[in-house]
Amino acid sequence: MKTFKELQLIGPVQRALADENYETPTPIQAQTIPAALDGRDVLGSAQTGTGKTAAFSLPILHRLAQRPRKARPNRPQVLILAPTRELAIQIEQSIATYGRHLKVRRTSVFGGVSQVRQVRTLNRGVHILVATPGRLLDLMNQGHIHLDDLDVFVLDEADRMLDMGFLPDLRRIISKLPDERQSLFFSATLPPKIVELTDTLLTDPVTVNVAPKARSVDQIEQKILHVDRSRKQAILQKILGETGVERAIVFTKTKRGANMVAEKLMRSGVRATAIHGNKSQSARQRALEAFRKRRVQVLVATDVAARGIDIDGISHVVNYDMPIEPEAYVHRIGRTGRAGAEGIALSFCTSGERRELRAIEQLIGHRVPVCPDHPQSAAGDERPSSRSRPRRGSSMPRPSGGQRRPRHDSGGPVEPSGEESKSKRRRRPRRRGQRRSEGAGQAR
Repeated sequence: MKTFKELQLIGPVQRALADENYETPTPIQAQTIPAALDGRDVLGSAQTGTGKTAAFSLPILHRLAQRPRKARPNRPQVLILAPTRELAIQIEQSIATYGRHLKVRRTSVFGGVSQVRQVRTLNRGVHILVATPGRLLDLMNQGHIHLDDLDVFVLDEADRMLDMGFLPDLRRIISKLPDERQSLFFSATLPPKIVELTDTLLTDPVTVNVAPKARSVDQIEQKILHVDRSRKQAILQKILGETGVERAIVFTKTKRGANMVAEKLMRSGVRATAIHGNKSQSARQRALEAFRKRRVQVLVATDVAARGIDIDGISHVVNYDMPIEPEAYVHRIGRTGRAGAEGIALSFCTSGERRELRAIEQLIGHRVPVCPDHPQSAAGDERPSSRSRPRRGSSMPRPSGGQRRPRHDSGGPVEPSGEESKSKRRRRPRRRGQRRSEGAGQAR
């Protein structure tokens, strides 16, 4: 299949695709959409950024247009589950784009905000509901959502849901689904628990696997910078100031780290903002919108907050901290190089993070080359061993970090500087016979 026109989609959806200049479907779209249009269950496995949202959204819109029904209060016809608030909002926005020429009502529900507006929209009735598991169960328990009329169920980023501990919630939701339905299941990887879940969710599914398991995107240029932890911020600021860095996402291990990196970047003149789980929903949305509209150049994020961010034009991803789980590396660098575009992923690796680097290289099947453009970083993590340290009395300079500087070398006395010379000027020699005061020895 070479073009979207070859897909048997209805005219209004085709017009929306033309409006967005969509011509050629991605492999996951080309293999998934025909099966979904035939009403088959689908198990889709593909890397992040390969167009999975369109792969399930387009057949859903086609189905709703061909079988029009009035949206009933609190009874959606389509349920799409996503692991994070950001991804749920982006899926709803994509559906709005693809369905702009259709009379299809949709909404998204997620935690972290008041449910009042969400409940009001559900009471008016929607065809498509995009939800995160926690808020969905909460509203179901309150009687605001009933799944009796459900025709299509979509589970997106299933592996990430398991990582976030949503498996019990998923099982409770699946137990409430009607038997007669179409199910579309998408995941970047297929660990054993995911495969077990598919057995209870899917009926005779069409399996689509368009990428080798857990391999990184080929279009992304990956580099490692061996650095000392204390030099990370300075090297990051230098990289972000180079030509060609249009928009970048910087990944940190912790929420506190994301705040600190973003604040230091802003103090140095770089337009940056942080996004993580401790931010309010409105703050996270403002940060994403500022990044999407290029009001800020850099988004500093943690793994959970950034998963599913689908923004075009991200030229660089920087792993300020190496991820603990090697699979997270694939998802991180997948924020760039999307939809066939090229991208650059740079990873800072300290001596304490080399185990994580080895695990990543084992997962992706090749070594990540060292970045040649920043040679100063390659030596930043080298520390002299005990055998290489100079002995007492040696003329070699000692490394900094609290050790005393030599008073003399082969060229004569070293001139004292700074606080050392001031303290010497304040000292006065004791006169012969003068007794040292009781506290003088302690103050020296």
